[in-house]
Amino acid sequence: MGNWKRAIAIDFDGTLCENNYPDIGEPNWNVIYQAIQEQKHGAGLILWTCREGKLLYDAMEACFDWGIQFDAINESLPEWKEHFGTAPRKVGADEYWDDKAKVVKNGELIDNADA
Repeated sequence: MGNWKRAIAIDFDGTLCENNYPDIGEPNWNVIYQAIQEQKHGAGLILWTCREGKLLYDAMEACFDWGIQFDAINESLPEWKEHFGTAPRKVGADEYWDDKAKVVKNGELIDNADA
């Protein structure tokens, strides 16, 4: 991707915290710590969530309280949008951290536990 920031899109409910939607679950400190470390090493962080309105605001406030400051919210990083000249609905990232994700390796669908 050239010289731009590595982008990491991180889900909120079930990933950054326990899934207690629409309330805010207990923070998942292991994921939070790793995200902060990745950002310190130059990665751009994207809050990637289905929350909207007040529920999104509450999630953003919780993340701030936990020490995470995102570079983008539910959209690609600014330098990615500028480079591609688009802002599609799908968030562009190098990595997607999500409790519901499946992994594809060598054309095979791998269960989360086996990845």
